[in-house]
Amino acid sequence: MQAAHPEVTHYTYRVTWSAQDNEFVATCAEFPSLSWLAASQIEALQGLQDLLRDVVADMEQQGEEVPEPFAERSYSGKFNVRVGESLHRELAIHAAEDGLSLNQYVLRKLTAA
Repeated sequence: MQAAHPEVTHYTYRVTWSAQDNEFVATCAEFPSLSWLAASQIEALQGLQDLLRDVVADMEQQGEEVPEPFAERSYSGKFNVRVGESLHRELAIHAAEDGLSLNQYVLRKLTAA
């Protein structure tokens, strides 16, 4: 039996203005295919959370895996990125010129981005 899923308020939400729709649109990073339009930011967020409660309940009833909120996931702090040979060389040169390891150089660039 699948464990009960956390409250939908734990998910990662964004509410933005949609000039095309002339309303606010709420989205959820863990459920990128879902959104909710409303006249106010609060109504958009509440509408999406209500929708997600129904979606999560349906997924659990169907035995589907429900996405875990990003805030509740464990992260190792490591990830691998494959780049082309020429970019790898360019990054290594820039790192050496700055007196940094390649890892330190890339981390500095990512932090600044």
